[in-house]
This record gives sequence, C-alpha cells and structure tokens, in this order.
Amino acid sequence: MSLTKIVRIDPRHIKEDYIHEAARILNSGGLAILPTETVYGVGASMLNQKAVTRLYEIKKRPQDKPFSVHIARKDKVEEFARSIPVSAYKLIDKFWPGPLTVILKSVKGGATVGLRMPDNEITLKVIDEVHGSIVLPSANLSGNPPAKDFEEAIKDLDGLVDFAIDAGETRLGLESSIVDLTKENPDFPRIGAIRKEDLDREIAKKNVLFICTGNSCRSVMAEAILKKIMREQKRDDVEVSSAGIMMISGIGVSSGTKEALAREGIDVTGHLSHKITKEMARRSDLILVMEKVHEDAVLRVAPEVKNRVFLLKEFAKIDDGHLNIADPIGKSSDFYEKTLASIKEAVERVSKLI
Repeated sequence: MSLTKIVRIDPRHIKEDYIHEAARILNSGGLAILPTETVYGVGASMLNQKAVTRLYEIKKRPQDKPFSVHIARKDKVEEFARSIPVSAYKLIDKFWPGPLTVILKSVKGGATVGLRMPDNEITLKVIDEVHGSIVLPSANLSGNPPAKDFEEAIKDLDGLVDFAIDAGETRLGLESSIVDLTKENPDFPRIGAIRKEDLDREIAKKNVLFICTGNSCRSVMAEAILKKIMREQKRDDVEVSSAGIMMISGIGVSSGTKEALAREGIDVTGHLSHKITKEMARRSDLILVMEKVHEDAVLRVAPEVKNRVFLLKEFAKIDDGHLNIADPIGKSSDFYEKTLASIKEAVERVSKLI
C-alpha cells in the first residue's frame, strides 16, 4: 500500500489547501513530488539536513553531486550567491522564471551554488511557503530518464516520498539548461530547454542604461539617440534603456523633449518614466548619468555597480570643462535644443566605444 499522499491539482484552478499542505510537509522534513515546466522534481527543505540526506538515498545520487536550490523570487539570489556577474542578471532577467539553472559563487566561502526559478505557479507557491527554499532534483532514480509526466515521476518513488502533486504532463518535457558563471568564461554543463546560442546571445548583449533626474528629458534623449544609431547600424547586440532617480514611474516625457527629438525624426510620445531599481542597475554593463548627483544616487541603490557608472560626457571623453549636463525642464526650447546637441555628440561617441 502506498504511503505517499497523492493529490491532483488543475493548474488553471489551484487549490490553496494542497499548496499549504505540501509546504507544511517540506517544512517538517518530508519529501514531495512537485511539477515544473521542465520535468517533475522531488523536493526537500534545504534547511533540513535529514531530509536532504534522505533525498540523496532515495535517488541513489552520489553525495558529491550537489542539488540546485529552487527559489520563488528573483531577489532571493543574493541570499545564496555572492560576486554575481552582470551576465547572471542578464540571464535571470531574460529567462526567469524558466528552464535555466545558473551556477554562481556561494555565500558559503569557496563553494558554488546552482539556482533556478521554475516557471510553474503551483511549485512557486509551495517554494514561497518553505523556510529557506528547497532543493528540487528531477523525480527519478539517478541514471534514469527524467519524469515528463506524473506517472513517470511516481513510478519509482511511490511510497518513498510523503506527498505528491499530480498536475498532468509538464509543458516542456526537457530539463533546464545549466550555465556555470563562476569562471572567467561561461561554461555550459548541460544544454536543455534553452539553446546555447540563445544563452550566448544574451550574455554577449551589451546593456546600456541612461540616468537623469526624472526620466522625462535628458535620459530619454540619450536613449532615443542611441537606439536610432543602433538601428541605423543594424546592431541587435545592444539593449538601451533609461530611468530616473526621483520621479515615480509612469510619467510621460516633457513637451520640450518631444519637440526636440521630433526634429531628429524620433517620436517618444509613448515613453513612460521609470525609476531606477537595483535590478536595472545590476543587469547593465554601462550606466551613463547626466550629473554627479545621479551617480551618487545610483550607487546608493546598487553600490556593487561602481565600476560601471560614468558621467555621459566623461565616458565619451568630452572635456569642455562642463561634465554635468544641466536639466532643461522648464527652460526654453533653445535650451532644449542645446541640451539635445550636447547629448547627441556624447552618445555618438559612445556608440563607437560599445
């Protein structure tokens, strides 16, 4: 007789009682089969060593082969990893939640840690209720094919785990791709649901972020000009964005900015302001600000990006004695034109350096 409690959850109508029950079992040291978008996994609380040891024994997995940690939110990465490279944030921003495992330097000394955020609402809800998150290797005995549906998952593990969620067939049926970012050059221990060329493309892409005060004038101009240059050069390896240090998100650009850029053949009527966030800063290879006060504000948000923040004119090597670019808000159309001309000159130089 099976000792495993099996419940069926329709992904379109998730029964919260089963979510709470699965989390309680994991928090108390039990094991549970959970669905992901790739394959089924069998989970244990990473904080319960007895449960993790039991999981190794059940899967017949060598103890020197560590389990990846599965998390429910992107901002949990810093709890487990240190010295996180820009490439990791690019991949996380692009592919999480999704079939990607990133290997990073662990907060625990010289060790490494594999991290993944699965694209499955059922399992994300469970993980969010488990203290310290979970390990979730594929629900199969080591050496056997991974389980693409619940029948394959329960076949060898019925009676060996405490709880199991049947959510039908997995969406992808392929294991996650693994990228090791602990070395100077990325390594790919396993290519699964995400192709290597897609991973390579995202890692190689240069993310340029322009910053001003309200993201309604200067940074909008710089973003628009660089995007235009990249289009004209047919370059798709540069991603350009902008943000402000003070303004709340969702505000439109100033009329002076619209008019000045319109004379350049650029329409920014649809632009809405964004306030700088830690995530924006961390995934950017180059952060170009208009004034020193902007640099200070960025570093308060994300101190670790210090070596990637520059005044726009400083990075463009324009030494005219005025490295700050003044805010045109509330000024004349002539002032807007002069501001745009200054920014355009600097951005054109930047385009040749990236």
